[in-house]
Amino acid sequence: MKRMGLTLPVFLVVLAAGAGEAADTGYAIREYRVPAGSHPHDVAPSPDGTVWYTAQRAGAVGRLDPSTGSTRHIPLGPGSSPHGVIVGPDGAAWVTDSGLNAVVRVDPRSDKVTTYLLPKGRGDANLNTAAFDGKGTLWFTGQEGVYGRLDPGSGRVEVFDAPGGRGPYGIAATPDGHVYFVSLAGNYLARIDTASGAATVIRPPTSRQGARRVWSDSKGRLWVSEWSAGQLGMYDPASGKWREWRLPGDSPRAYAVYVDETDRIWVSDFGANAFVRFDPEAEQFRSFPLPSRGANVRQLLGRKGEVWGAESGTDRLVVIRFP
Repeated sequence: MKRMGLTLPVFLVVLAAGAGEAADTGYAIREYRVPAGSHPHDVAPSPDGTVWYTAQRAGAVGRLDPSTGSTRHIPLGPGSSPHGVIVGPDGAAWVTDSGLNAVVRVDPRSDKVTTYLLPKGRGDANLNTAAFDGKGTLWFTGQEGVYGRLDPGSGRVEVFDAPGGRGPYGIAATPDGHVYFVSLAGNYLARIDTASGAATVIRPPTSRQGARRVWSDSKGRLWVSEWSAGQLGMYDPASGKWREWRLPGDSPRAYAVYVDETDRIWVSDFGANAFVRFDPEAEQFRSFPLPSRGANVRQLLGRKGEVWGAESGTDRLVVIRFP
């Protein structure tokens, strides 16, 4: 398979504490260039130290080595337009490809590409994001009004109609293996019955909030980026209750959300061109401006001490490292 190897510049910004804050220096933001025209959409750091990303406009999945700044692309096939990428329990990159209308697996050792097409008759699902449940089944969303599952063992793909039609976007699993997705156009959170495939809608307090991405903390609470409302929402399945907080600034636009290993919540804010960290115990936000203008970070994922984002607007990946 054809590979493209490049070594590209990195940019480092060390962040000191602001006025009135504790002297918690040690936060640092670093950007890594990826090949021009890649339009990196989603990003997924791997336990082996590399970082996967979807090069949406190149029809490829990319792999960054942060130690050298070098990247390479693995083409996914004619017509590919990859959206989401995650690292599965098998260590492989699993990609939701809207151009191929398929889920794609990329082997981390051989670069072998395996394509799992959606069933015939499902048309253009506009596949978005994926997550594995507690039994190893891959669940995924499609913005054209579907969600579905893939059994990696058999290769069988099933697709379900989403409540309310268009909109399914972010998806995540809780520590106990339950799966939830959010609908951007439908303005809801939904829980999937992983046995039957049925979805139950759970409405946030704010109407037309534009639920975009979702992530679980260690307690199984679901954190939702509310794009249209510029808010961070939290749903607690144990109590059935919601809470919402507006991001700082005049025009916040909450796109991606991720919960780190300390149960702090990170949001990418298009309005402020920043990473925003939320401490749920103190109920306080802290903003970390991004070095490049118009970064447009559409996905956040992390590993211990790091939160990674894909700057779709600048052809860069960005990481914030924290103590």
